[in-house]
Amino acid sequence: MKFIFRTAVASCLLAWASPAAAQQLTDSTAFRQAIATIPPIPAIRKGASQLVLPPAPTGYRLLLKGTDRLPVIDRTGRITTPLTTATVQLYLVLQREQDSTQMELPNLAVTVPGKYNASPADNAVPFVIPALREWYGGKGSFTVGEKTGIVIDPVYASQLFPAATVLLHDMRLLTGHKQYTLRRGKPAKGDIYLTLDNKEKSLGSEGYLMHIGEHITIAAFHPQGAFWATRSLLQILEQDSLHKSIPQGITRDYPKYAVRSFVLDAGRKFFTMDFLRHYVKFMSYYKMNDFHIHLNDNGFKQYFGNNWDSTYSAFRLENETFPGLTATDGAYTKKEFIALQDLAEDYGVRIIPEIDVPAHALAFTKAVPQTASLSYGRDHLNFDSASYQLIDQVFKEYLEGPKPVFKGAEVHIGTDEYAKKEAEPFRAFTDHYIRYVEGFGKKVRLWGALTHAQGNTPVKATGVTMNAWYNGYADPATMIRLGYDLISTPDGSLYIVPAAGYYFDYLDTRHLYENWEPNQIGATTFPMGHPQIRGGAFAVWNDHVGNGITAQDVHDRVFPAMQTLAEKMWTGRTAQSNYTTFLHNSQHVGEGPGLNMRAKITGKDSLVLAYDFDTAAITDKSGNQRDALQTVHASITPQHTLLLSDNNSRIQTPLTEIGYNYTVSFDIKPAQHNQPDAVIFSSPHAVVKLRQQETGQLGFSREGYHYHFNYTVPADTWTHIAISGNNKGTSLYINGVLQERLEHAIQTFPGTKDTMAKIQTLVFPLQWIGDQQNSFIGEIDNIRVVNKEQQ
Repeated sequence: MKFIFRTAVASCLLAWASPAAAQQLTDSTAFRQAIATIPPIPAIRKGASQLVLPPAPTGYRLLLKGTDRLPVIDRTGRITTPLTTATVQLYLVLQREQDSTQMELPNLAVTVPGKYNASPADNAVPFVIPALREWYGGKGSFTVGEKTGIVIDPVYASQLFPAATVLLHDMRLLTGHKQYTLRRGKPAKGDIYLTLDNKEKSLGSEGYLMHIGEHITIAAFHPQGAFWATRSLLQILEQDSLHKSIPQGITRDYPKYAVRSFVLDAGRKFFTMDFLRHYVKFMSYYKMNDFHIHLNDNGFKQYFGNNWDSTYSAFRLENETFPGLTATDGAYTKKEFIALQDLAEDYGVRIIPEIDVPAHALAFTKAVPQTASLSYGRDHLNFDSASYQLIDQVFKEYLEGPKPVFKGAEVHIGTDEYAKKEAEPFRAFTDHYIRYVEGFGKKVRLWGALTHAQGNTPVKATGVTMNAWYNGYADPATMIRLGYDLISTPDGSLYIVPAAGYYFDYLDTRHLYENWEPNQIGATTFPMGHPQIRGGAFAVWNDHVGNGITAQDVHDRVFPAMQTLAEKMWTGRTAQSNYTTFLHNSQHVGEGPGLNMRAKITGKDSLVLAYDFDTAAITDKSGNQRDALQTVHASITPQHTLLLSDNNSRIQTPLTEIGYNYTVSFDIKPAQHNQPDAVIFSSPHAVVKLRQQETGQLGFSREGYHYHFNYTVPADTWTHIAISGNNKGTSLYINGVLQERLEHAIQTFPGTKDTMAKIQTLVFPLQWIGDQQNSFIGEIDNIRVVNKEQQ
């Protein structure tokens, strides 16, 4: 959605008048002189319960506004003793008594003595993403055994049952063992016990205390915190080769930032509901709690003959008021969307639905043409009464009643990138929809645009959260003074636009890990602990509609970013932060139990599957025991090859597909007269075809995109074929020689200088050799699947 990528020059004003006047003080020198006289903060003694601030200069007050570890020192200065000594950054302001004008101080660090003294002999902190905030190591390990039970404190059974049920399901998926049980009561040795009997209100809704000894006790103040503890346990178990061992110790864990968000543009590219449900679980595994789904958008008209009628647009949600509004090439029913939110609640994730208006609105103006702007293009609403009536009714359909479609506490109303000349009506429109959506009991989010759209029309700020994405559109310091809460979403650091040639194709995770956390928005850095910085978000924008990107390609870009940014939003920077170590260890943490959207396949070595067809039973010669599961209308010839004799001939393997990087090789002898689209390999996501459509050439199809190599497989002749793929493209080798590499294709557009990179990747299908409807006819042999590229 956001396609401005200029570098903004931002300023951070440290002084302001209370409560929200956006003016630079003329006497900031006097403030700085006063700040220079403040004595140091007294050292905190072990067991202290209250932070003591030094005296303020005469005529001023020194106020604690926030900290970067609220569960250790909260905003009132109350101290909760950490497990081991911790450093806390304080956010302080100096307030002048005569007029309440304030100036921020730079963060001041204080050391809070811990309850325990760490020893090198203790168990090291286990690696999880995001890292545990506090750890005191014990000795020895807890072992998950055949009789391990998940036990719920009976007093809190109803609140904890969802978390315990998900943990039980996930442990069975992770370990492959079904014997674990779930019960109420008291824990025995080897059990995992969940309770809300925790007097530490400082942990908040997301923190937890976990004791790992002969049994594991998870004690949280809220079910959300207990659930996050189960994600930490699962990650530790995942990294143990036997999925059994967890080091003993105590962790006290909690997030640094409350909002840890991912934005997915589903308007310009459809993602299935299964994908969204998988993403809820994937995000949850990394304690990312905020899934922002951008439900409508449109392509750029220069890619569609400069014709608004043919320019792609989509609104992805069932709408009964305006049936023509809902996209026909992929949309979610209301029932599906409610179920997605129900699932997200069980996994600790908020679904933030976004309806983006008044720009990015082509789907709406196609449905109701009289709402289109005649001055700025049909992707802009015109601010006439018809536009208000349309958008009022759309929001109303999803917000009204006792069981609204948008179940959560927050809704995003879009509002950005409208023509600057229309600042006043744009501001009026924005204010209207803030108040309109709030009228249904929801809190509102919106995109930052009010520096770009400066004007006199007031726009409500109190209780409103802004995604601060580009400082030229919304100067963060100004927005803070106006009263907005901010989610740090800087486009120059956190925007993925696949293969577009601007922003990022893949985020620079090293730079982000070493240099960024949510208190930084573009060139503006706020003190850590600032109460108006709610957290951060990164985004995928599918600007180039029709460029061949698949959901799996999007996920390949998101996965490393999710790992890194989960760390930065929960833990932030620590003295132990080391990108090289993080990158190495992160390779051993996946997407969560039961998920493998990247289709990563491992084996005893790089060979992960091998079929020779030398016996009647089709066995895996790779040593990985991936024997064929099913044979339909296929047979082994006397020459020990696999014969597929009709259009539904096939064998089923235990693998669905293999993702980047891979090589699949095979010998093939097609019969004469195979039909167009005859399939060699197939899976739910893709097919590899002997004859791609009417070309007669070898090719593949996935997500409605069709590609072919400049090669025709000869009939009645054995040919050795290898197809090798990575995240950039797909290569064909014939008899050991590179035939063609599908990569770097460029589409041009008549009458313009615009071009679009075409993505020609393939996650290779392996569920079926052959197909259920249109299998190729002929023989195949010596199938080899390797999890590395052919060199």
